[in-house]
Amino acid sequence: MSGSRRRTPVLAARQHRSGTILIGIVVLALAAAWTVQHAMAASRYEDHTTSRLAMVWLALFFVFMAQTLMYHLERPRRVTPRLQRQLDELHVAILVPVYNEDPGYLRLGLESFLRQTRLPDSVHIVDDGSTSSDYADVRAWWHRAAVEAGVSSTWQRVPNGGKRHAQAVAVRVSPDADIYITCDSDSCFAPNAVAEALAPFTRPRVQAVAGIVIATNNRANLLARVTDLWFTTTQLVDRSGQSAVGAVMVNSGPLAAYRAEIIRDNLGSYLNETFMGRPVMFSDDSLLTLYAQERGLTVQQPSAVVFTAMPEKWSHFSRMYLRWMRGSTIRSVWRMRYLSMARPAFWLHLLRWFQMFLVQMVTVWLLFVEPIAFDNLPPASMVWVPFLIGWAQGLRYLGVIRSDERIRSRALTWLLMPLAIVMAWTVLRWLRWYGIATCARTGWGTRQNGAEVSLGGAAPTAAPVAPPVAALYDLDGQTIQVGVPLR
Repeated sequence: MSGSRRRTPVLAARQHRSGTILIGIVVLALAAAWTVQHAMAASRYEDHTTSRLAMVWLALFFVFMAQTLMYHLERPRRVTPRLQRQLDELHVAILVPVYNEDPGYLRLGLESFLRQTRLPDSVHIVDDGSTSSDYADVRAWWHRAAVEAGVSSTWQRVPNGGKRHAQAVAVRVSPDADIYITCDSDSCFAPNAVAEALAPFTRPRVQAVAGIVIATNNRANLLARVTDLWFTTTQLVDRSGQSAVGAVMVNSGPLAAYRAEIIRDNLGSYLNETFMGRPVMFSDDSLLTLYAQERGLTVQQPSAVVFTAMPEKWSHFSRMYLRWMRGSTIRSVWRMRYLSMARPAFWLHLLRWFQMFLVQMVTVWLLFVEPIAFDNLPPASMVWVPFLIGWAQGLRYLGVIRSDERIRSRALTWLLMPLAIVMAWTVLRWLRWYGIATCARTGWGTRQNGAEVSLGGAAPTAAPVAPPVAALYDLDGQTIQVGVPLR
């Protein structure tokens, strides 16, 4: 990659809220129709099953209605000029761990940091012993560009110890930071992402802020489109509902902001987390979110948008999803153990597990128990109503306006919602339970052989680089040995 390469077009996105009330009415109407249909179907069953099934549908409906009302309560945090001056005084440091990343995506992300309406005060890049490239061209360009922009920066190459250790190295060289922004090496911030992510910190109780993640490569193929649809809708439905009560469960890895003491004070346990005697290297974002939940509120800022590379191959997607499910299981154990019952996040966590098990039990009952034991076929609404609800919730996806995509392309993706629902019902459901059963497998699982997604679709061509030899680091008084690849 040439150091004189022209700068790429700016990627920007925003959420359009004009249809929010309409979307809420449509979703609640469909949910009510779904509940009534199932209640009527239940009334045709034998007497000893009627009341039980009717109560199940009512319970599911009220849970669904509460979630819908909650995510429509979320609003981006706005600040006054006086509060903005307070935010401007904060030292904001971006932590960028890099491991076998595509150089094109890495440079795209670094360029986005220098295009911010509110520039970061410092950016700290840590190459975690990459074996696919030494990023010499990108590094040379970055040092010049950061100086020209007036942004302090460091670029270090360390032995491979995993993402958390790379972040810890960046934390150690930025002791003056008031806010840490964590991201991935393929994160490309929208121009106002940093400014918007800082806004909620005007509330003293807010400890962490999540951004909205959308796919850079959302039109690469069918899998990328469906993943972008599913992931964006989930954030604007489930996580928006959590944010309304200050209890976001998991921050976005590609863009999350924390009060600096959250990371500094917990650095020892962050680096040395174990589960069933094994070191945990993934689920770093959810652990940092848990630390923040113990001290105050965790929220989402829907106006802080980041672009990231989504998997383009099923093998890559399935390994990523398994890692998420294993990390989610471990984190659930920690929430039950460490979160105070006074925290909304504790009860939302319990509600999520209750809902998941209830849905699984109802599905098995209607598909197997009723036909076999009582000769009752499943109601037809099991097929068509969930698709209509999915399309209604997916209208939130259409509310995200992108600078690089026309609305007709996003509408085409929105029409794929039935495919996303079928995938969630079948393959993802199996992967979820398999991930829960195998949560003790705590390895990273991706990028051992280089980047799996590259900018422009071409495979990285950089010559392999030998990993650094093992070394010892002293972090917060603890001796940490790194040098064994952990991702």
